Amino acid sequence: MITYWQQLDGLFSRQKKDEIDPNLPLWIDARNVTRDETTELQEEYEIDPDHILDILDPDELSRLEDGEGYILTIVRVPIYDPNAETPYFTVPVGIIIKGKTIITICWTDSEVLKDFGTNRIKNVRLTDFPSFIVQIMNRANLNFLRYLKEINRRSTSIQNEMRLEIENKEIMLMLGLEKSLVYFTTSLKSNSLLLEKMRTTKLIKFDDEDIDFVEGVKIDNRQAIEMADTYSNILFGVMDAYSSVISNNLNVVMKKLAIINLVMMAPTFVTSYFGMNFKLPFETMPGYIPVILATVLCIISVFICSWLLKFNKETVQTVRKHKQLSRKQKKSLRIETKKIKNQEKKLSASSKKAKN
Repeated sequence: MITYWQQLDGLFSRQKKDEIDPNLPLWIDARNVTRDETTELQEEYEIDPDHILDILDPDELSRLEDGEGYILTIVRVPIYDPNAETPYFTVPVGIIIKGKTIITICWTDSEVLKDFGTNRIKNVRLTDFPSFIVQIMNRANLNFLRYLKEINRRSTSIQNEMRLEIENKEIMLMLGLEKSLVYFTTSLKSNSLLLEKMRTTKLIKFDDEDIDFVEGVKIDNRQAIEMADTYSNILFGVMDAYSSVISNNLNVVMKKLAIINLVMMAPTFVTSYFGMNFKLPFETMPGYIPVILATVLCIISVFICSWLLKFNKETVQTVRKHKQLSRKQKKSLRIETKKIKNQEKKLSASSKKAKN
């Protein structure tokens, strides 16, 4: 959809195409654009088709470029879509300056551009196009910071759920948040390079007031980059810790299954022995006596196996305790030896002083 905006008394006012004042600067906001709309803008304002394709490319990085009769700037802005697989991601916004007209093109809806149309941003001057571009980048930085805090809160709530029970759903949500942080970090660094280029290039000229504003935007950008890096490192560490917990739980389950298997081997051995086709010592006895003997032998074998397992566990625990005690004793011996050496040094120093 293409909308036309002009600034009247410091506020943005939406205009119809046939009611545009040619003496005032014009902002053309093109969001959720279709192929026909992009073709219309391309033909009316003589925009290079390759530049249109770059703006509509979801993976395009921020940059500043000189076109034929216009200046192209591409900025990465954050987007939140709760229905997407990765809810937080970034998209490119193309900003074209041509004469008294500035055109913003985005293939999806953007909250950053929506804030300008609803007059939520103060001190916006449509007469100063370089300042308008920096205002867009400043608003994008604020949205980056807000979304980063939301990502941190969501990851904390998911971690609290994973402490009770780890399921595949929570793991996939954490992976989505981790991917969002990677997107944010890449886009913020790309915007940072764009700000540096805008300061040094001759395509866009800033006055003294705009230069101070650009420095403030750069500070916010660096803060967002550091915050994204910090949250990304924390999330990576949490995922690594939970992967260790999952593998540890699997080891515990396998250990229990191995114990059950060992316990069941004893009665299986007894019953299979009595099922062989050769004569047994108590074959001539009444029918209930062999059954009783087999049952008693199975019970005795189960008790013997459980006792052996318990004894093995106790021996392992005692060995660990002895190792811990030996380590503590070694540490205490090292500390005592250090104290004795220090005392010897002090005595030698005091004896030298006495001799002098």
